[in-house]
Amino acid sequence: MQMKRMHLILITALMLAWTTSPSIAAGNPLEKQILKLQPQADKNGDGKLSREEEAALHKMILKRFPQADSDGDGVLSTKELQVVIRQATARAKRQGPQKSDTQTDQAKGRKSPTHANVKYGEHERNVLDIWLADSAKPTPLAIYIHGGGFRSGSKEKLKSNDLNGLLKAGISVAAINYRYMSVATPLPTPHHDARRALQFIRSKAKEWNIDKTRVAAFGGSAGAQICMWLAFSDEMANPESKDPIERESTRLTCVATSGGQTTNDSEFWQNKIATLLGPNTDAKTLSRPLGNIKDPEKAHLAKWGAKTPDEAREISRRYSAVSIVSADDPPIFMSYGMKPTAKPPTDRGRIRGWLIHHVNLGIALKEKTDALKLEAHLKYPGAKIKYQSQVEFFVDKLLKD
Repeated sequence: MQMKRMHLILITALMLAWTTSPSIAAGNPLEKQILKLQPQADKNGDGKLSREEEAALHKMILKRFPQADSDGDGVLSTKELQVVIRQATARAKRQGPQKSDTQTDQAKGRKSPTHANVKYGEHERNVLDIWLADSAKPTPLAIYIHGGGFRSGSKEKLKSNDLNGLLKAGISVAAINYRYMSVATPLPTPHHDARRALQFIRSKAKEWNIDKTRVAAFGGSAGAQICMWLAFSDEMANPESKDPIERESTRLTCVATSGGQTTNDSEFWQNKIATLLGPNTDAKTLSRPLGNIKDPEKAHLAKWGAKTPDEAREISRRYSAVSIVSADDPPIFMSYGMKPTAKPPTDRGRIRGWLIHHVNLGIALKEKTDALKLEAHLKYPGAKIKYQSQVEFFVDKLLKD
């Protein structure tokens, strides 16, 4: 937390140096450093910071660190900026250099990747880490896809227990980053990045000793939605492509999700999710602005890169697990953190997260898979289940002949 705090203070200093100095133009090293430290600041995904994005970042930092504004005028003066820089510099010296990825892995009790930050695409977030299990013969692979509402998160969110358990069983593990959703990169941009990463890893199967016929995906929330789209979509390989990576298969052996959004259907969200708070609750209250677009309906269109509600509905349907799952798809293990009968949390700050990760979403998919006679496991507090964890599920599905 101290390191993150220092980063935000340094970002403030960089921003003010940029915005108060007329000799520094867009695309300069200061801007690049800001975007590297705080990529979410670039809300429209155009690779640079607009004046509106600068103002939003200033507002956020001053809200979190009001003590930096010593005269209370709502703006950091040059003198206040100098104090911030001195404090940040002193703090950096006390804490020493920022930890490398290897040191971070060690601090979290997990092995460093065999290959770190391997590029699978052109964007700076098109990178992955991979841990190769020790084996003389090709190993199965489980790919972790992080959550974060398509707006945040990273491959570093991979839990040590999952990583270590899979490696111990002889299953190699990859973790990917993908581009965040924005007006410039609407959904399904993250989904397509994940598809590319999957095909890229398969293209490296011989070099990395991977059994490309035994590949799984797992993730939570937004990552879960991407995993289910990969699992329940028909083969997306293009055998005629000039790009050998695009000729690789996109099919999975199995999939595991946590708190996944299984449907994008607005009626389901209204009738089965929003009304958990009461019959008069409007599902639109769960919507979040996208960039500067605050109107829920306009933000929804921008989210899917659509011009009309019908177009948005059709695009979102194609990325909805309940809509696309079929009888020939791989088995799924789902987990949710509450019982179907659980009451909403009393902490208002937790209500939205509780709703958008509600077990009713898992129940909807389980009802569909049961009707299709497709293997599906749904875990929640008190449920009777075959597998206690996604690691146990993967070991059974990826290692047994």
